[in-house]
Amino acid sequence: MILAISHPADDHAAAVLQELDRIGREAFLFDLATFPAGASLSMHYGDSVPVELTLRSNGGRTIDLAACRVAWWRRPQPFVIPDGVSDPAEHAFAYNECHEAIAGLWEALDIFWINPPKLDDAAAKKSFQLRVAAEVGLSIPRTLITSSPADALAFANSVGVERTVYKAFSATEQNWRETRLLRRQELALLDQVSLAPVIFQEYVPADVDLRVTVVGDRLFPAAIHSQETAYKVDFRMEMGTARFSPVELPPDVGAALLRLMRRLGIVYGAIDMRRTPEGRHVFLEVNPAGQWRFIEERTGQPITRAIAELLAAHDR
Repeated sequence: MILAISHPADDHAAAVLQELDRIGREAFLFDLATFPAGASLSMHYGDSVPVELTLRSNGGRTIDLAACRVAWWRRPQPFVIPDGVSDPAEHAFAYNECHEAIAGLWEALDIFWINPPKLDDAAAKKSFQLRVAAEVGLSIPRTLITSSPADALAFANSVGVERTVYKAFSATEQNWRETRLLRRQELALLDQVSLAPVIFQEYVPADVDLRVTVVGDRLFPAAIHSQETAYKVDFRMEMGTARFSPVELPPDVGAALLRLMRRLGIVYGAIDMRRTPEGRHVFLEVNPAGQWRFIEERTGQPITRAIAELLAAHDR
C-alpha cells in the first residue's frame, strides 16, 4: 500500500495514482481535510512491536498504516474541525490535538517518504535553501531578506535600483505575488518593509529560465524561453505563451543539484534557475512540492512515471 497525502482536486496526485494503478500498485489518497470529521485514527501501543496504526474513512475503508512501506507527502490540507466546536479557544485546542496526533503518526511510520514531512517543511524555507545551495557549490544571486527599510535601501543602492528584484516568500491564487523589478519611484515605499520581511535580490539576466524537476537521482531539466515573452522577470506570468524545451545541464551543475537535495534531505523537488547569456547557471529556489505537469506536457519528459516508479520501488 502506498499512502498519498493530498486532496481530490490535486490533478498531479491523480496522475501519479493513475500511473500506479497502471503498473499494478495499490495507493490510498488521504486528505487531511477529512480529519477528524470524515476519518478516524487509532494507534495502539504496548510492550511488543510492531505498533498497530489504523486509519478509517467514513466511507468504510480501513488502512493498516503499519503495513505501508512508502508515503508521498504531496499537498497536505489543513484539518477541518467540526462545526460543533464553535468557541475559538476550543477550536484552537482541537486543531492542535489533531496536529499532535497526526504529526506523531508520521514519525511513527517506518517508511520511505517522498519527502519526509519535517525535512520537506525545512527545505521549503528560502532562507535555508539559499545557504545550502551556496554551500554545495551552486551560484546564487546576491540576496537580502529584511524587515529593515534602511537595509533594503542600502542593498538597492549597492546593487543598483534598476538591477534589484523583490519577491514574497509565498504566493497563492488568492494573494499572488510575482517577482518584480524595483522601480525608482518605489523607493519611497520601502518603509512598508517594516510590516513584513521582503526578499530582495540582484536581478539575474537570463538567456533562458530553467525548471529542473528532481525525482530521486533523476534530473529533468527544461528550458523556459522567458525572454521571448512580454514579462521577462518571472516566467510564471507568461506560462501560457512561453516556449518550453528539454535541455542538458553541465555535469557539475547537475551534481551540485543532487548534493543540494541530499543536504536538504528530500528526494523530490522542483528547482528554478536561470542560465545567463554567458552560460552561468544561477540557483533561485527549490519547491519540495512544486508542480511538474506543465513541464511534462510541453517537453514530453516522463516525470509522472518517474515519481510513480520511485514510489513503487520502495513499496516492498
